Amino acid sequence: MVNPARRRGLTIATHAVKGTHFMVNAELKAIRRAAEQGEAISREAALYVLRSPSAELPDIFAAASKVRHRHFKNKVGLCSIFSAQSGACSEDCAFCAQASCHDTRVEVQRLCSAEELARGFDEAAKLPITHFGVVTSGCALSEEGVERLCALMEGKRHSRIDWCGSLGCLDYEKLCRLKASGMKRYHHNLETAPGFFPRICTTHSYDIRLETVRNAKAAGLEVCCGGILGLGETDEQRVEFASVLAREEVQSIPLNFLIPIAGTKLEKMEPLRPLDILRIISMFRLTNPGAEVKVCAGRVHLGDLQSMIFLAGANSMMTGRLLTVAGREVDRDLKMLADLEVEYDLF
Repeated sequence: MVNPARRRGLTIATHAVKGTHFMVNAELKAIRRAAEQGEAISREAALYVLRSPSAELPDIFAAASKVRHRHFKNKVGLCSIFSAQSGACSEDCAFCAQASCHDTRVEVQRLCSAEELARGFDEAAKLPITHFGVVTSGCALSEEGVERLCALMEGKRHSRIDWCGSLGCLDYEKLCRLKASGMKRYHHNLETAPGFFPRICTTHSYDIRLETVRNAKAAGLEVCCGGILGLGETDEQRVEFASVLAREEVQSIPLNFLIPIAGTKLEKMEPLRPLDILRIISMFRLTNPGAEVKVCAGRVHLGDLQSMIFLAGANSMMTGRLLTVAGREVDRDLKMLADLEVEYDLF
């Protein structure tokens, strides 16, 4: 039987190979030392995390948890999203059910009214969330849509909940208007590593997405920027992706794990295994020590291990209804948090 760690490309510590055990311990020591000192781990250590044998995961989780507690103590953040416009997207992202080039029969919904959006906000306010994200399909929200959202935000504030937007590749001027009207955070995923992006999307470039992220920061918005893992990228590309986010110093990193959707180009992609998902979470935590690491779509792949996302280093998660894939009931999420004895904002 082939050792699973060897199949993953690891150098295995064995009694037969003198010195190998020292090499493995050296990597773990470097990870522990970085956690103790509050520093990001190296790319080599990040790659080691992704390829670590399961027997070493408790040590890696301990380091990731130490970093999480250093920056966020025992508090977990919750957010929810509202689909304000869906389907009929002109972009060709290989994973997306809303791309018009895919035969997914997703419902096409034009931009909702201000009244519908206000009701969505009021419903979300019944949850113990801190961020409410307005999500629209398409390359960029229209001028009319920006104006509608700005007008609504100016008249609807909440002491606990911040407005967020996931509205596509907006320019600096529109982002400034959203900020002035009350938006706190802008969500715009880079999705994956620069070198892998052309295999996922051909209708716009990585540079355009990066420009939007930088425009949002320049406009004074917090930036929520992550992507989707399990698209077929390599471990090296996952580490490269985490390094890009560290370089851009984004405040929040949402991690999604591909749920293959029938009719998309990635419908036959094999879902990530639970322990690989946890390795990825730890790697992003250890390479981006001060950033919020948020687990979003794809938690379903973890099965009985969902509660371990926090031990692996996450300090935030999306709860409730998602866009085109199943989420999890809010009551179950809150029960999980209560069992873990973590803190979160109450109603």
